[in-house]
Amino acid sequence: MDDGRVWPPTDRGEPDQDLPPSARWYGTPTAPPRRLPRWALTLLLAVLALLTAGVVVTVVVLAVLGGPDEPPETVSVSDGLAGVTYPLPSGWRQGVLAPVTGFTSVATKQDLAIVMIRPGEQVEPAALRPALVELTELYSRLLLHGDKVDVVEDKAITTNGRSGHTRALHAEYRDVVNQPAFLRVTLLSTASGGTVVVLGMAHPDDPRSRADLDLIMAGVR
Repeated sequence: MDDGRVWPPTDRGEPDQDLPPSARWYGTPTAPPRRLPRWALTLLLAVLALLTAGVVVTVVVLAVLGGPDEPPETVSVSDGLAGVTYPLPSGWRQGVLAPVTGFTSVATKQDLAIVMIRPGEQVEPAALRPALVELTELYSRLLLHGDKVDVVEDKAITTNGRSGHTRALHAEYRDVVNQPAFLRVTLLSTASGGTVVVLGMAHPDDPRSRADLDLIMAGVR
């Protein structure tokens, strides 16, 4: 059917004269809209939610659990760099990489609780508590960001022949999104004169998670 158009279109000095005939006839092809990969969209939504909540507790747990493959459940963890082993209660799994720099092993209970361990600095026995107080304040600022933080325990301990000190915090938040969180930091001495830092955190704070953290820390050898 003759519609009056001439093929190929004549060159009239228009900007599209260098395009192939199909482009001049049907219009310049446009690239399809770019879509974010599903993993990038999920990450973006998670970050936005966390920024709204204003709490880093969830970031730490998601960083451990966010990998594509969930580590198999283990009965205990051996941390060669820290020189300790520790048991894992039912439902806990060993992680691959701790989300906080310096920690050499990590274990999690779904997205409810986490334990991290690392070798510490050499500390004199009399200075264990001051060193622990400083560590607890540091990790509270880094991980809890609580609007109200209370010290719920602060005492000297002995774990399987290791002397040490433990300190626990309970954090609350003014917003309606975040439930209370629990943080326990323990500093244990070693036979070589060094220390081992044991950090446990639960969000939300509940008796079962606290009991699991206590069981793990009491079993450090």
